[in-house]
Amino acid sequence: MAFSADELRVLRRALASALHPAPLADEDVQDCLRLADSVDEAVREAGRLRTFLLADLARYREALPGSAAGYLELLQDALAAGYDPRPEDLAALRTLRSHPVGAAVLRRCQTLAEHSVRTRLAGRAVRTGSRAPAGAPTPRTRLHALPGGRAAADEPKPQHKPREKPQQEPQPKAPAPGERPVPKPSEVFPPRRKPVPPPEQLAAG
Repeated sequence: MAFSADELRVLRRALASALHPAPLADEDVQDCLRLADSVDEAVREAGRLRTFLLADLARYREALPGSAAGYLELLQDALAAGYDPRPEDLAALRTLRSHPVGAAVLRRCQTLAEHSVRTRLAGRAVRTGSRAPAGAPTPRTRLHALPGGRAAADEPKPQHKPREKPQQEPQPKAPAPGERPVPKPSEVFPPRRKPVPPPEQLAAG
């Protein structure tokens, strides 16, 4: 896409206004709108030319090998315009290996096809993120038993014994009427008292 000198001046004013916002004159606004319309029309025209070129390329490819010269020329124009060679183009070029131009175009198309495949795979890997492929082995993890469940139901439950009450010392029963009470040990065996020295020893001391 090429711009004329007038269109470049309009484009420059539009970029300057985008970087440093300022009110534009009505004439400048109209110039920007006309430039935008021209760019849109050029994009649509490029799309129409691309469609026509690809249709013409398919017709020449179907007419091989008699249309080898025209097919190779159209294919090179399409590659220069950003065309990605298709599998049918690679198959057609393999039949033209004996042609010097066909061999060179085949090598170029193989390089472009490999680059296109790598780009698509890289984009797919970025979209999927860190997810592992479907057939990739997953790292082994240890399984820890959790409380409860079937295993816990199968295990014998510990039997809780009833808490034993502390044995209380038997209290002496009250003597029945007419029954002699049992004497206490202190009553049967009175405590021994220390012997008192005689008064003579106390006076001498």
